[in-house]
Order: sequence, then structure tokens, then C-alpha cells
Amino acid sequence: MDTLAKLRAGQLTGLKRLDLSCGLTEFPEEIFQLADSLEILNLSGNALCSLPHDLHRLTHLRVLFCSDNLFTTLPECLGQCAQLSMVGFKANRITDVPGAALPPQLRWLILTDNHISQLPDELGRRPLLQKLMLAGNRLQALPRSLAGCERLELIRLASNQLRELPDWLLAMPGLSWLAYSGNPLADKLNAEHAPDSTPNIDWTELELAQPLGEGASGVIYQAIWRAPGQAQRAVAVKLYKGAITSDGSPLDEMHACIAAGQHPNLINVLGRVVGHPQHQAALVMELIAPSFRNLAGLPSLESCSRDVYADSTRFNADSALRLARGIASAAAHLHAQGICHGDLYGHNILFNDQGECLLGDFGAACLHATDDSPHTRALQRIEVRAFGILLGELLQRIDSGLSDQQRAALQHLQTRCMQPEVLARPDFVEICRALG
Repeated sequence: MDTLAKLRAGQLTGLKRLDLSCGLTEFPEEIFQLADSLEILNLSGNALCSLPHDLHRLTHLRVLFCSDNLFTTLPECLGQCAQLSMVGFKANRITDVPGAALPPQLRWLILTDNHISQLPDELGRRPLLQKLMLAGNRLQALPRSLAGCERLELIRLASNQLRELPDWLLAMPGLSWLAYSGNPLADKLNAEHAPDSTPNIDWTELELAQPLGEGASGVIYQAIWRAPGQAQRAVAVKLYKGAITSDGSPLDEMHACIAAGQHPNLINVLGRVVGHPQHQAALVMELIAPSFRNLAGLPSLESCSRDVYADSTRFNADSALRLARGIASAAAHLHAQGICHGDLYGHNILFNDQGECLLGDFGAACLHATDDSPHTRALQRIEVRAFGILLGELLQRIDSGLSDQQRAALQHLQTRCMQPEVLARPDFVEICRALG
């Protein structure tokens, strides 16, 4: 982390990224000394409530993070920053988002965990908008103008006060990842799901070992489960955090995991933890073999809504097709249960060299009605577009074993999955048939 002392001493000349988290109450004027080079500015974790009116003097600024500060209004000076494309003000106290605060090149906007009840119409006049993070606010409606943002691919609306998802939202041609749990939506209230038969597992039966990973919603540990009268078993235990994440509420994630039920390509839930000494919510899940690894990395600042793959991630046709079939089958199963995963991405898929795969991370999962209405079909076909993107990423990485005829058929399927008319896309049952 670069320090304010280094900045004031002139030791950071030419810097492209500056991170300052040191209890700031005012914007350090010395930052303007970096105007000829600074592209990424991270002022998260301070006590700021305003930015200078002439912030546009940072002519190369592309990315600004001001999360975990004290802002009550999104600063209008942002709108004058000609190159600014990513704006992050998570976990502030923002109630007001002026239209003038939205920069013309806006591509990625993060306003998670604030107090926003209304968004300006100007948001729909930012044609490059691709990713919109609004979970944990007080929104009762979305501006109708957003329908004009045809490049919008990901939107997080969880934990707001929305009573409906407008038809225009579900018809957006590029939308692929949608999260809306924790809203008083009729779809969620009317969803018909199987009764919860998940067994309870007492905390005293579990012995936690090393952590396996940590995400926004919780920490996963390897553990030993000693159930009475049974042999001990190696398992994974996820302890959920209570705070709102970029996707929504961790408790909504836990409920979606339970509602998903059992499937060969899902990480199966073994039980719900009861009796935690701090009353922390937790699930016991099957332990995944170490041969499984993440298919892709998270999107970067540059890729925005698209995963980043290692150059070494390559497949033969058999393993890639097995992977695609597995994920399509898991998605078909979820949709039949009245669940949209909401985050169908390579970075949420574990796989091995044989193409065996598991779809995980239900942080953005949402319940929906199980009828065959246009509304339900639209929600499901939005997820089909996400699968089309994934299928394209797999096709780009197949080195051998795929005939020209097979490739053409798969490319045709991908095109159908991603066509702009949402309801004309195939469902996952049809996709499974097409994949053979």
C-alpha cells in the first residue's frame, strides 16, 4: 500500500495506480502531482465525504474506488472525468445519485450497500454500461431509460425493495447475469419449491481444520464430521457472514443452496449447522477432491464482465463437451426447481482433466415461479445467454478432437443461446439434447 508520506515526498512520480487507506478525511491535493500518469485511484477505507470539484485534472483516470467511506451523495465531479469508466462507492451512506455524477464513458458502476431509493434517468444514457452493482439499497423501481443500455450484461438488484422485475429488463438483449433475491417480488413469494428436508447437523459433531477458501459471503473450511453411530467423514463447512455482498444476502445464498437439491454437477449440501456458539449460519457440504480446480479467474478491470482464463487452460473435445454437458444439465436441474443460478461463470466452475465439473457459488441465485409463463421463461433464457458465453470460451480453447462439422454445430448452438431476442433462445433441456 502506497503511503501518504511517499506521495508528499514526491516519491511516486509516474505512478499509474495509487492506493491510499489511512484515515483520510480530505482528498490529498498531492494526488494531482500524478495527473500525467494516474489511471487507477483507490481511496477505499477512509473517512471521505467529498472529492475536489476539479477531479477532472486527473486526465488519465479510468478507475476510481471510494468504498467504505462517508459519502452521502455520488460526487458530481465524476461526470467531468472524460476517461473514467469504472466507479466504485460500495458501503457508503449514499442517498443521492445525481445524473451529472455519471461519467460519459461509464462501463462499471458499483453502488452496493448504500441507501439509494432512486436512480437518475441519465443512467440509461451511458451506452457503454456493462456492469451495474446495486445490491443492498432501497430501490423500489429502476429507471425505464436503462432499457437503452444494450451492452448491459450484469446487474445486481438483490436486497432492495423491488416488487416486480419490469418486462423491459427481462428483454434486454445482452443481459446474462441477474440477481434479485431479497426483494418483495411476487415471483419469489409464489414460487413452488419442495419442502426443506435438509438434515440438521450439530456444531459439536464438527471439527474444523484448515480454511479452503474465502469469498464475499463466507469462509469454507475442511472439517471432520463425527455423526453419532457413523464413521467419521471428511467434509467442507461454509460459515456465512452476515453482511451484504455484491450479490446480495449470504443467507439468501444459503437458502438457495438448500433448495437446489442433489445433482451430480452441483456441490451437494449434507446438512445445516445448528448450535453454533455465535449463532452463525453454516452448511456442511461434500468435500471436493483436490484434482478439481477453478475453470477461470474472476473478471479483471479490463475485461469487466468476462472471465480471465490462464493461457494453459486448454481442452480436448471430449473433456470440453463433457464439461459443457455437465453445466447445462446442472442448470436444467436448477431451473426445474425454480432457481436461477445468477452467476453462471467459469470462475464458479470446478473441473478436472477428464471434464468432470461442479457448478458452485450460489451467492447470486434467485428463486422464481415454476410455471411456464413468459416471465419465467425470460428469467431462464437470460441464464442461457451466460451459458452461450461459457460455451464460446470453451470452444476457443479446444485443441484437438473436434471435427469441422462438430465445431460448426456448437457455434450454431452458441449463436442461438446468445441471440438478442430473449424468448427465442433454447432452454437448457434443448441445449442438453443438442450437446448429446
